[in-house]
Amino acid sequence: MRFGKLLAGLNVILAIAVCVGVLFPASIRAEIFGNVHGIVHDPQHRPVPGAGVELKAQHSEWALRQKTNDSGEFEFGGVPLGEYTVTVSLTNFQTTEQALVVMSGTSPVLHFQLEIASVTEKTVVVGEPVNATTDSATPTTLLNREDVQETPGASRTNSLAIITDYVPGAYITHDQLHIRGGHQTSWLVDGVPVPNTNIASNLGPQLDPKDFDYMEVNRGSYGAEFGDRTYGVFNLVPRTGFERNNEAELVLSGGSFYQTNAQLSFGSHTERFAYYASVNGNRSDLGLQPPVPQVVHDAENGYGGFVSLIYNVDPSNQLRFVTSLRRDYYQIPYDPNPNDIENQETAPNIFAGQYPTFGLRDGQHEGDAFVNFSWVHTFNSKTLLTVSPFYHYNSANFDSSPNDVPTASTDHRTSIYGGGQVAFSASVAKNDIQTGLYSFYQHDDELFVSVSNPGSVVQFNDSEHPSGSVFAYYLDDKFKPVSWLTLSAGMRPTHFSGGFGETAISPRFGAAVSIPHLNWTFRAFYGHYYQAPPLVTVTGGLVTFCATNNCQFIPLHGESDEEHQFGVVIPYRGWTLDADNFKTNAHNFFDHGCLTSGDCIPLTISHAVVRGWELTLRSPRIAHRGQIHLAYSNQIAEGALPITGGLTNFQPPTDLFPLDHDQRNTLNFGGEVTLPWQSFASTNVYYGSGFSNAFPGAPYPGDHLPRHTSFDLSLGKDFGERFSTTLTALNVTGRRVDLDNSQTFGGFHWNNPREIFLEMRYRFHY
Repeated sequence: MRFGKLLAGLNVILAIAVCVGVLFPASIRAEIFGNVHGIVHDPQHRPVPGAGVELKAQHSEWALRQKTNDSGEFEFGGVPLGEYTVTVSLTNFQTTEQALVVMSGTSPVLHFQLEIASVTEKTVVVGEPVNATTDSATPTTLLNREDVQETPGASRTNSLAIITDYVPGAYITHDQLHIRGGHQTSWLVDGVPVPNTNIASNLGPQLDPKDFDYMEVNRGSYGAEFGDRTYGVFNLVPRTGFERNNEAELVLSGGSFYQTNAQLSFGSHTERFAYYASVNGNRSDLGLQPPVPQVVHDAENGYGGFVSLIYNVDPSNQLRFVTSLRRDYYQIPYDPNPNDIENQETAPNIFAGQYPTFGLRDGQHEGDAFVNFSWVHTFNSKTLLTVSPFYHYNSANFDSSPNDVPTASTDHRTSIYGGGQVAFSASVAKNDIQTGLYSFYQHDDELFVSVSNPGSVVQFNDSEHPSGSVFAYYLDDKFKPVSWLTLSAGMRPTHFSGGFGETAISPRFGAAVSIPHLNWTFRAFYGHYYQAPPLVTVTGGLVTFCATNNCQFIPLHGESDEEHQFGVVIPYRGWTLDADNFKTNAHNFFDHGCLTSGDCIPLTISHAVVRGWELTLRSPRIAHRGQIHLAYSNQIAEGALPITGGLTNFQPPTDLFPLDHDQRNTLNFGGEVTLPWQSFASTNVYYGSGFSNAFPGAPYPGDHLPRHTSFDLSLGKDFGERFSTTLTALNVTGRRVDLDNSQTFGGFHWNNPREIFLEMRYRFHY
């Protein structure tokens, strides 16, 4: 019955896609594409027709070519986000090239002035690329696979360092990624969302960082086409094989805590077909943030695979296929000392004791698999249609040892999503219009079991099988009345259907103003978002358990957010400084509460306010050798009771208080430098001012836990074209602090100790 509904949902999506294609002779743009416009002049500023123009990716062999028209203009449509070089050539003129960065949904405009060729032929390089958009209200960070390889620790299978080191306000606390004070983020692969309505259950990342080519991180203020996850959107362009010619790479690593990360990848391409595939495995004795300085019962292991295929049927039609599979296991660490403060039933510093962990032997198995397929149809350089059915499987199974004291808990969840996205965009006059449909059907299987020990008394046993669906339509327009002004407006009506129904209409407005000659871009945004709730429900034994413990389960409703933001982008000789100020007001804010030290279920609180300002700085290649980056966030995240969904004891309304992921100041500063003898060094310094203190007393008095700083370092060397090694040390000084003492997954959390490991890469042809 479940799979029949999934197939029916896919049929509806495809039928809608056909109707849209018939009714609208324009295009839908998947969220990884942009357009590139340009004009070519001679020294007298007259248009140059018939000049050859090549748009080529900087890190692969992917390229497009065309001639300028009678007005000296050229336009490339359907260009995937990334870094490119545009080269213009014509007999009797010097060849001219210019670097640029294409972000999703943008339309950069280039100007070339050709010079008469001299006796000595040479190529003229025009300007420096700017790593920020000038026609969007969205603060964006673009990262590539070289950043992954050079950033300390970022290439490990379960690492999120490529996000936390470069994105302001992003950090790991209680083993989960937080950005801009919230949990809810969207992952898009090849422009197609990977739906997951659950929070606080999965610990593993979505993908192995070694498998993506580019990652575009949008921090709020995005158009209607990017959905409703207010706090961040991670838009991944996977490796395609265009960067390889029958080439494979073997990655092996080993180091402290008996850790290892291994991957074998291979790929190649022809003019019409490209493929990339990989398999990976990892393990370590240090998997999660431990509740004490020592590492006890903290092993993790996992394996996975990834495949990306692209086939160009003809110049107007392209087929794209992406699939991924992951399995992970985590031991839940514990505090072995029964006399420690977090193990006391009633602590001496007048706070309610946490669940004691010294007797627990818990673990969690996770699984994730998705399949995305896209048909990309180009009507012309101004119109694009993408139809993308998808399937996603996700599970998180928490299990206690049967002998755990005082309770042994089981919390198993499996979620299946099936649906699709139809994306359509057109450039008409001075408008870039994007419209589309997004829908999925979801079915969950939930099992909650709690047994009281000693005596093995069942406190509750509850099995649930909820279903639901989400349907959204979006329309967004960027209007450019003059070259220095971009106005955007959009809306995203969304309907959620589960145990109840909710409908929200989310309007969004933005503006970007580029100051001529100065090239500064000021931007502003105001918008609304609606985030569909998890399907978790509670009946049976758990309801009875709640009734005897003065609590009750209230169905979860969607989170509604209001955001406004102001920012500025300042480019200077290849440097890019981006600063913004934002405020988010949330109602039914998603968070999580725990029945035991690791058995957590989602909940919503009445409202939350997150406000702050952010700064990023990225340099060009300095003296062709080094590059630096900086990401800083000053942020306040506060919430207020009562609990409006999930398990609640009907506490009265409260004033705003710091949320458990409130950290006022977060700074990352690092860089990479090329050294002699084909070697390099890269660093990152992380500073955090301390997360909110759930129990402000001894040993950590005050509103926040201790501030903390860590220093990471990598040294690498190439031995020819095939073999390279990298030695990495994380938290070089080995400083340890208590990061989190809120009632979250695993209880207390200390930062990770010093880790040292060696990574080796071997490239070969087949």
